[in-house]
Amino acid sequence: MFPVIQLKVIIENDAPAPGIITGSSLFLPRREEDMAKVNISPNRTTEKTIRSIDRKREQERKKMFRRAREYASEFSIHLVQRLIDRKIIETNDIERVKELFFEQLDQLPYIEDFDLQMKVAPLRTLVQDPNIVSLYFSQYIIEDLVNHPSIQDVFGDDLDIYLAVDSIFQVLRQE
Repeated sequence: MFPVIQLKVIIENDAPAPGIITGSSLFLPRREEDMAKVNISPNRTTEKTIRSIDRKREQERKKMFRRAREYASEFSIHLVQRLIDRKIIETNDIERVKELFFEQLDQLPYIEDFDLQMKVAPLRTLVQDPNIVSLYFSQYIIEDLVNHPSIQDVFGDDLDIYLAVDSIFQVLRQE
């Protein structure tokens, strides 16, 4: 076992000589680079703000997905009814379309972020501050549902479909 020796390091301007040990103290000269520097960088502050916004957005998104899954049956019924009322879709099997929407709502919280971003990318610039659930379902209707055997036709442009879908899912944001 080696003996433990404690040295007290004192940084002073009036040190006897740099690096001289007197008693149990080591005197070192004060240097500019030894001084604590406060680093307030605009880039660092901006990055911190961006991370905070991203965290908040991610929490909001997860909350919306959970609530959409909780009320999947109600949302699917209302969504099909709204799309038919606004003459966005024509179908020969309403129950099957409700089931399809229910399945999508049920798996929504488990979709990988990359897959979600790829799905909504074509519509991301459609409106300012879009609802991610509404974007996802609008793109689902435009890309996937249009080719389903239960759907006879899909009418309207991207914005019409988004507005019809968002009129149902906007309640997810209000809470």
